Amino acid sequence: MGDTGGDSSTRSVPRQEPTPMPRLAVYPLIVCVLAVAAAVVSFVQGNWLGIVWVLLAGLASNMTWYYVKRDKAAKAARAGGAAKPV
Repeated sequence: MGDTGGDSSTRSVPRQEPTPMPRLAVYPLIVCVLAVAAAVVSFVQGNWLGIVWVLLAGLASNMTWYYVKRDKAAKAARAGGAAKPV
């Protein structure tokens, strides 16, 4: 059903779904979310130790960004793109 007689083997259909996040980037993302929650709880309790949690959240978010960009550059290099390595 729905066959129009065209040769579908020569046409390339691009992927429509988004690419999944690399597994290595998920772990610092979880750490970032937990550190933000810990910072909020710490500041609500009046404890200035929350500053350490904010710094940890910043570090973890930078790590997540790095791993996502690195994976994207590696995929582009495998596909023959001209992406510079990170």
